[in-house]
Amino acid sequence: MLAEDVRALTFEDYVATIRAFTDEELIPAEPEMVRLGEVPPRLVDRMAGLGLFAITLGPEHGGLGWSVEQQVLLTMEFTRASVVYRSRFSTTIGLVSQAVAAHGTEDQRARLLPEFAAGRTVAAFALTEESAGTDATAVRTTAVADGDGFVLNGSKRYITNGHWADVLLVFARHEESSALSAFLVDRTAAGVTTRVPEQMNGHAEGPVAEIDLVDVRVGRADLLGGVEGQGLRQAMRGINHARIHVAATAVGQATRLLQEATEHAASRHQFGQPLLELGALQSMLGRSYAELEAGRALVVDCAREFDRVGPPRERISAAKLYCTEMASAVADRAVQVLGGAGIVGPHAVPRMWRDVRALRIYEGASQLHERNLARALPTLLSTSDERNPHA
Repeated sequence: MLAEDVRALTFEDYVATIRAFTDEELIPAEPEMVRLGEVPPRLVDRMAGLGLFAITLGPEHGGLGWSVEQQVLLTMEFTRASVVYRSRFSTTIGLVSQAVAAHGTEDQRARLLPEFAAGRTVAAFALTEESAGTDATAVRTTAVADGDGFVLNGSKRYITNGHWADVLLVFARHEESSALSAFLVDRTAAGVTTRVPEQMNGHAEGPVAEIDLVDVRVGRADLLGGVEGQGLRQAMRGINHARIHVAATAVGQATRLLQEATEHAASRHQFGQPLLELGALQSMLGRSYAELEAGRALVVDCAREFDRVGPPRERISAAKLYCTEMASAVADRAVQVLGGAGIVGPHAVPRMWRDVRALRIYEGASQLHERNLARALPTLLSTSDERNPHA
């Protein structure tokens, strides 16, 4: 639960607190996390106590009230540690809480948001299915009106936090109208079953879940916003927020990867000199730093625009695309710098290399963002309003 003294911190002091938490607790505990196969429960409690579940919500909902710019700066700090730590609270603070905050009923906001902020209630965003991922319009899970509620049937897959969430935000299609709606579902409700995959190629300590919904009954009070057919619009509020956080996460991961690679290159000697003195490695490391700083600047500038005029959808898409591709490139170079140690043994770099690969897939695969940006180019290049930074 959020410690009261956290609320008294200035933002600068809060950043320093999270930076110290990352350096002194999260990063040193990564080997323990790998051995356990999950985030140590004490660290989840520490995350809640330090307010990491509360960074995206306003004080009226029990949150810390940080701006989007402040949120991404914080994200760049704590994601220097394993992205698995972030995954334990990411769906709660972004995809679900933002959809509830923007579109929920007064009762839904009062009931859920303070619980999210305190870390007492974990949420999962149950949209993706076998045939619906990048194409969110292809959802096949059904919602059939029944008395004063609905009956849900379908299956979801690749759901972060789905196996241990308290609340699932489930997207389902009305059979009568084919319209998409979002429902708040208790994960322990009759008819809900979850399971984790036998193998994860990255994020092994924070496995995604598959969810089956068989005749799951929900009340009309569980319909997000109390309005049918608004599911896609409601989802996008959380998705746009999550995408800018994923971009910031990629920056945090690339920062750590570059630090690890540079430290190795400085301490490892070949041909009578440190690897850091070899021109080929200098080229890789120097390029990585330039790309990292370009990504950092793009994310921060995008967040400032978000705070000023609302979510700049195309710029968020560009930031997510660029930064996740950048982090993968930096990770690949870091493995190359480490040589054998990047392939054999427990070094953090190869684990992070596997983990950052997923960033190019979730919250919209890179190819989706490329397509959407290309389609928007005529408007983006001709518009001269305040959302266009090139005007």
